[in-house]
This record gives sequence, C-alpha cells and structure tokens, in this order.
Amino acid sequence: MSKLTGKVAVVTGASKGIGAAIAKSLGAAGASVVVNYASDKAGAEAVVKAITDNDGKAVTVQGDVSKTADAQKIIAAAITNFSKLDIVVNNSGIYAFAPLEAVTEESFTKQFGTNVLGTLLVTQAALPHLGKGASVINLGSLVSRITPPNSSVYTGTKGAIDAITGVLSLELGPKGIRVNALNPGLVETEGTHTAGFIGSDFHKEAVAKTPLGRTGQPQDIADVAVFLASDEAGWLTGQLINAAGGVR
Repeated sequence: MSKLTGKVAVVTGASKGIGAAIAKSLGAAGASVVVNYASDKAGAEAVVKAITDNDGKAVTVQGDVSKTADAQKIIAAAITNFSKLDIVVNNSGIYAFAPLEAVTEESFTKQFGTNVLGTLLVTQAALPHLGKGASVINLGSLVSRITPPNSSVYTGTKGAIDAITGVLSLELGPKGIRVNALNPGLVETEGTHTAGFIGSDFHKEAVAKTPLGRTGQPQDIADVAVFLASDEAGWLTGQLINAAGGVR
C-alpha cells in the first residue's frame, strides 16, 4: 500500500514546475489530488493526465488564491470530487526582482496577495475540512535565510510564510493538524528558465555555494513534500525545512 493511499490533497499553483512535481508525486504515493491553476489550464490538465495514466485520481480547478471566493472554490473541489481533505500544499507563488528604488505598490500588492494572502485564504477555507493527522505544507524559499539583493518584496513574502507557518502550527496543533514550511533553494523550472536564472552568473554562483554541487530539480522538492504529507512526518510541525542541497 502506498503511503498516502486514501488521502486527498489540494496543491495550488500545480500546472508546472515544483507544484506539478508535487501533485504528481502525491498522486503516485496514492493520494487523490486537486490540481489548481490560475491561467495554465493545459498545463494542469497534463498534470492530471500524468496522475490518472498512473492509475491515480485527480481533477483540475481554476482559481486565484488571492481571492476568498476562489480559495473556497479550490477547497470545495476536493470535497465535491473526493468527499474529504487531508493535505494542503500552498505552492502558488510569483516573484519579481528589483532594487529598492524600483519597488512599486503594484508589485508589492501582487506578490503579497498571491504568496502570503493566498496561503492564508486557502488554509482558512480548508480548515473546516481538516482533521487529526492532516498536513499543511507552505512553500517558502531559501531567500528568507540568504536575503539576496534586489529581492526585498519577494523575500519579504517568504519571510512572512516562515512566520505564518510557526503561528499556524501553534494554532492548529491542538486539532492534530501539522503545518510545516518547505523552503527550496534554486530549482530548475520553467519559471527560472524564463526569468533567465538558469545558465546565468547567478546560477553559477549558486551552484558554487551548494555543497551538493548542483541546481535543485522539482522532484527533489516533491519527495520532501510527500514525506511531510505522510504519517511518517507525524511528529513534525512548525518546521522550516530547507531543501537546498546544503546551502545555509
């Protein structure tokens, strides 16, 4: 029996990259998966096909996590299709890098809306359906530790995720609900290619500072997520887990 057999998961921002890898890995471990997307319907459908082709169960649901009604719709998809909810992976996230002089209200509001408010709204919507043994996994980032230049807003959002994870672990622990943050380092995804990170001087410097000597892959993060979602991590809550090849 797979370690997540009988469990139901929601993964936000799961049409590509780390979110897609987590959704597929949860499905392979036996969970039924709700694959959320904001705009990339084709990508989300491809993730669902990968899960169902592997004899798993999955559905897509469109929704902007920064909107209360959409967050509720995303969670409702789990209840409507699978009658329960055990795992929430708050993966939806956006980023933009700029020096302080170029920070704008619009950029701040958009990044904090998706990365921080979205995490709160989805978890809030999920809470009435989560019981003892449930797992909430918030995707943070190593940037909250290394605080790179030109990332004040994005790093601010991920620092907020670290803090929120601690708060919610204390709030929800008495209900038997675990809340942990999974904080990747530089991972090779469609997004990091599009942003120009992969192959750049920044990329080379990042690899040089990584004890394991390579860039992360989405599967590296997905494997940790499956562990955090499982009963094997039943004594872990309030943890900030850096998945970054040894970078500190």
